[in-house]
Amino acid sequence: MEDRPLAELFEPATEARWREAVQAALKGGDFEKRLVAKTADGLRIEPLYPAAAPIAQPVRAPGPWRLSQRVDHPDFEKAAAQALADLEGGADSLTIVHAASPTARGFGLDIGGVEDLDAALDGVMLTIIALRLDAGPKGFELAAHLKALVEKRGDDPAELDIDLGLDPIGLFAATGHASEGWQTGLAKAVVDFEAYRGRVALADGRAYHEAGASEVQELAAVLSTAVAYLRALEAEGVSLDRARDALSILLVADADEFLTIAKFRAIRRLWARVEQACGLDPKPLRLHAESAWRMMSRRDPFVNILRTGMAAASAGLGGADSVAVLPYTLALGLPDAFARRVGRNSQTILIEESSLAKVSDPAAGAGGFESLTASLTEGAWAAFQEIEAEGGILASLKAGKVQARIAAVREARARRIATRREPLTGASEFPFLAEKPVEVLEIAPKAPAAVGEGALPSLRLTEPFEALRDSSDAYLTAHAARPAVFLANLGPVAVHNARSTFAANAFAAGGIAALGNEGFSDPADLAQAFKESGAAIACICSSDKLYETDAAPAAKALKEAGADTVYLAGKPADADALTSAGVDGFLFAGCDLLALLTQAQERATAKA
Repeated sequence: MEDRPLAELFEPATEARWREAVQAALKGGDFEKRLVAKTADGLRIEPLYPAAAPIAQPVRAPGPWRLSQRVDHPDFEKAAAQALADLEGGADSLTIVHAASPTARGFGLDIGGVEDLDAALDGVMLTIIALRLDAGPKGFELAAHLKALVEKRGDDPAELDIDLGLDPIGLFAATGHASEGWQTGLAKAVVDFEAYRGRVALADGRAYHEAGASEVQELAAVLSTAVAYLRALEAEGVSLDRARDALSILLVADADEFLTIAKFRAIRRLWARVEQACGLDPKPLRLHAESAWRMMSRRDPFVNILRTGMAAASAGLGGADSVAVLPYTLALGLPDAFARRVGRNSQTILIEESSLAKVSDPAAGAGGFESLTASLTEGAWAAFQEIEAEGGILASLKAGKVQARIAAVREARARRIATRREPLTGASEFPFLAEKPVEVLEIAPKAPAAVGEGALPSLRLTEPFEALRDSSDAYLTAHAARPAVFLANLGPVAVHNARSTFAANAFAAGGIAALGNEGFSDPADLAQAFKESGAAIACICSSDKLYETDAAPAAKALKEAGADTVYLAGKPADADALTSAGVDGFLFAGCDLLALLTQAQERATAKA
């Protein structure tokens, strides 16, 4: 018997053969619609990519990324205890979050002098960690306090790895308030901190991402911001080479691993282009990452652990120098020690157990990642040139042009979320009405910080569904029961179960409890059961076949029994006839669920 390698016994696996198999499986379905995805920027994501020749990719310095933790407890003593616990638990980098920062989320440290900063860092040896400041409008002030603290402690500045995080343009984007004389302030900080390791200015992508920016828009904004700082420093007499060494960039990492990895790879390529255009030999960019605020949910917050874990892995694989994971309860309030430990340990596992930092660029040569990186790089460069043609990032922000382009993307995403084409686990998909409260040290304040005209909004994707759930909770407190929908199930369980389950989950996303049953064949029995349920609204659930004969009589019976609103689960061909019979709305995959739930909750609670 011939001894041949197993692979030789099969035909070669070619793209042509794969496409033939796909077309057979689609049974005439549209290949483009079913298998080709598009990003918020309209970039194609193919279902299959060939291997790619690796392109020269700037990477971070050898070794693992730094594990950074926010220090944001308003009490200085407790903040210091937080910092020490984080460092003892595996973190090697801290971010001091000032209470005035737009990213303080209602908390942070109100540092008024060097003594306050010393108290917040009590016991922390600055010479063995990396430190970044996140102070917003108090940036220059906090930098001066830090310099005074170093002098007070007698530390050698050359041994300190410090990022001042000064970002006056990002602050204007987030708040609408401009910092006077920031150009001179940046140049002075470069001189004052010349003996230190680290960076002075930060081009921060968080304000843009929180406002709904796409990957291309975030990349273009931070790139244009970094170039603006180069120009400002050069105008103040700082050499381009020294100015370049004073800059760092922060990008947001979210739960889309493909786009996040590609985005982090793209910014290094983009920055190398800028350096070359300035006549500088490229040096490694200092690149920070923070998990996305906009993906955090107050409902079913444990899902945030999965989201932030994926974000941290993606940022690390994409080449971030430091990664900060937001604690999974941050949207609910001030996280406790457990929530902070979960965020910290997720990175420790990625670095120490999964060894994700052992390879400098693991995406190299992977067709999908190389294609996405190239597409993002070219798209962001074009968007960057557009901003520059408008006079630069500051001029574009003042004219509202950056805001308008981001708003268009945000509105398109909102439509996808409302229709569940972009599902949000725990909010619009798989909601859990019986979830237990999660503990935090202090509930987050509801009043947003005051912002000026033209400021980018800071939004989380789940907020519209959370608002409905909050209204449901308030109704539950007042009436000892949630708003309810009666499921008008037609026929036996085997016939209505698929749609009744679908409807129950959909209504739960709006905080509306589904009142189920085994099903009905007689409209009179259905009407009586509806009356006894006490519900004000109903949803007919069954098969398309049974709808043809039973849906119209059921809708009429429900209306006569006092139903304020009658929905039908599905998208039947004879929708007009059913509307005439009394059906007020149709619940189906792809409908505007947010609008339907808003109406349903109003109708379900109107008689209370």
